[in-house]
Amino acid sequence: MALRTFDHGIHPSYNKELTQSKKIEKASLPKKVVIPLQQHIGAPCKPLVKKGDTVIEGQKIGEATTFVTAAVHASISGKVKDIEKLPYPGGGKVLSVIIEGDVTAKEWGGAEGIGIELETLSAEALRNIIKEAGIVGMGGAAFPTHVKVSPPKEKKLDAFILNGCECEPYLTSDHRLMVEEPEKVVWGMKALMKAVGVENGFIGVEENKPDAIEVLEKITKGSNIKVITLETKYPQGAEKMLIKAILNRKAPVGKLPMDVGVVVNNVGTAVAVYDAIKYNKPLIERVVTVSGNAVKEAKNLWVRIGTSFEDVLNQCGGITKDGEREVLHGGPMMGISQTILEVPVVKGTSGITVLAGAEIKPNTYQPCIRCASCVEVCPVNLMPYKIGDLGRLYRLDEFKAWGGLVCIECGCCSYICPSKRPLLHWIRVGKVKMREQEKV
Repeated sequence: MALRTFDHGIHPSYNKELTQSKKIEKASLPKKVVIPLQQHIGAPCKPLVKKGDTVIEGQKIGEATTFVTAAVHASISGKVKDIEKLPYPGGGKVLSVIIEGDVTAKEWGGAEGIGIELETLSAEALRNIIKEAGIVGMGGAAFPTHVKVSPPKEKKLDAFILNGCECEPYLTSDHRLMVEEPEKVVWGMKALMKAVGVENGFIGVEENKPDAIEVLEKITKGSNIKVITLETKYPQGAEKMLIKAILNRKAPVGKLPMDVGVVVNNVGTAVAVYDAIKYNKPLIERVVTVSGNAVKEAKNLWVRIGTSFEDVLNQCGGITKDGEREVLHGGPMMGISQTILEVPVVKGTSGITVLAGAEIKPNTYQPCIRCASCVEVCPVNLMPYKIGDLGRLYRLDEFKAWGGLVCIECGCCSYICPSKRPLLHWIRVGKVKMREQEKV
């Protein structure tokens, strides 16, 4: 029987064998962290601390000021050294709280609420816990989770999907969570389903993760949660692709999953929800895959939010190859290249990928040959060759008219282009310029 999937897409080299069998290790506690006050889609947080303040691990240091935002917390105990705008792995600079650690302070050890059962909590109480913990979508988008599980009353929801695809090459953080912490994954999923008010749940996992599929099927047997095995294809884990593959529903252009009755969350998010409810633990750490052909020892690590990329890479033996190399926030398809290693791990950092040699896309490119390869693979049926040029030339009205804002930034077009044109980069430029224009 053919596995479920979506239309178009690509089959890149996944290179997951570097870390897919490696258990998650605990990274050492950083001596200093930089906590950006905006690690999410939405408004930045208002700082609750000032220079010279002493903070403790788990303390809220950034307050949400609007509905679409997420609180931030101190990931270590120590003293606030400063609050200033610093480089952010997603690009630009963000107001950030710098904390110098106290080596005598204890690591997180809270066990409050260990006996809590879902039956004792209302949907509103669950949403409040999720909000206070500052939980966001941990697959990379970093959309505030309490917003996602607070649908308007007019939206009729009947399905919940947990995204366990992790289709980005090299990354295995979600895979390892499903294998090592399946009970937490499923418990957190059930909490999210109750918060939304949905009874039917689906866990989508690509066929290249048979160990995760097996353990999740055992735990969910006889329940209202089904594990759906999907074809290994990129970008299978994109929300709209996942909904199409599992439920055969198509979210209209410009609409959200809830417009077709669905809410989608990530595996890492479900585990963070479990920790928030069971242990009253805010989102202060996450699993990060450190991989690539220029890393001495690829690993999956529990890393405190705010730890520098340099610190994380040093715990993996550092970068091994001299010469030209590329450090990515994320994986090679959607990851953003970094110019410095002093940027912090944030809530949306699923991986740090370091590539060298043939794995790096060349800086030079050739003219478009109108082969339409990018059109054939685009999962949202756009014309990337056209949109990319419009973004590059800042022709913003045309960029919008041709669907530039609809692009999910999967990178299939750049991957497949025989002329090696950086189409995704140009489309991102167009989006940035659009946002700048809207602010004027």
